[in-house]
Amino acid sequence: MTRPFASGAMARANALVGRWMTEAGMAVRVDAAGNLVGHLPGTDPDAGTLLMGSHLDSVRDAGPFDGPLGVLVAVACVERLRAEDVGLPFALDVLGFSDEEGLRFGTAYLGSRAIAGTLDAALLEQADDDGVTIGEALAAFGAEPSAIAGASRRETRLLGYVEVHIEQGPVLEQRGAAVGVVSAIAGATRAEVRLTGRAGHAGTVPMDLRRDAACALAEFVLAVESTARAEPGLVATVGRLAALPGAPNVVPGAAVASLDVRHAEDHVRATAVGALRDRAGAIAAARGLRLTWEARLDQPAVAVDARLSDLLAGAVAELGLPEVRLSSGAGHDAVALADLTGVAMLFVRCAGGVSHHPDESVEAADVAVALDVIDRFVRRLAR
Repeated sequence: MTRPFASGAMARANALVGRWMTEAGMAVRVDAAGNLVGHLPGTDPDAGTLLMGSHLDSVRDAGPFDGPLGVLVAVACVERLRAEDVGLPFALDVLGFSDEEGLRFGTAYLGSRAIAGTLDAALLEQADDDGVTIGEALAAFGAEPSAIAGASRRETRLLGYVEVHIEQGPVLEQRGAAVGVVSAIAGATRAEVRLTGRAGHAGTVPMDLRRDAACALAEFVLAVESTARAEPGLVATVGRLAALPGAPNVVPGAAVASLDVRHAEDHVRATAVGALRDRAGAIAAARGLRLTWEARLDQPAVAVDARLSDLLAGAVAELGLPEVRLSSGAGHDAVALADLTGVAMLFVRCAGGVSHHPDESVEAADVAVALDVIDRFVRRLAR
């Protein structure tokens, strides 16, 4: 499955989920950023609004649960509340965000940043690989890019944002737990690391005279692994690397790698990144190479709202289930919404921790648990 922002696939998803929202008793619309919005009014106009949901877009060749699961659990929660004639004092908005993954434009959280009021209007001029801008894509989608500032909820009294999401990791499965309450969303640093030496003939340059950038990069990659293994909760990845010029009979004169470092505590992440940069510099110096380090991302960790998270944990306890708290190493729409209101997340166990892959799967019984937790959470919030 591939469902990019403002695509035909997204339009079909919005239509289908929008129909389910309508059947659940919500008023439905698509806002100026392409977000699907289902609204259930409360009995007290002054009680505020609770936001729930996740994203409906996907990565390339995705599985079916990353994002949509959170939207559908929220819709099912509204459906249950309506079926049991439970009147909430506050309004409840279910959001199907239009662009969390950034597949088409490289614009992660475009939909949720519009809701948070943090989207720079200049971003509408950014183009995809076909030269279509975000503004043009939204207009073709039937949205109103000129009114995108109106998607912001800055003037709305909000009670918070709660998101259900598959874990995308193996922790819940290892602990034998159907669901877990997210304790924090890890911060992330990304950088491009380039080591430059001197290319040479593979047959004529003696080993002791080489300035082989690929060997230096290999040493750095292993340093990344050992650094992460030594610090609990730290993960570090070299996901892309290249030796240049890339010929089998040429000693690589340059080598380039991506670096991704994540931790739930920013100071731990910063310390690790600093140590890795120093290590890269030492490797380069020892081998007679030049290091270029280009920062690409520095996303702070996101703290969850203590009250909302405790309400989620209380709902888990009401079901007689073990309370598992775990941090999220992946980013979510909650990252963008944290600039607007308090956020909380509930993870659902997924098979083998597999995500961003067609084999992504969850058990129906675990989804039923998540629905029960969210239902109890909403009712507890209304007390």
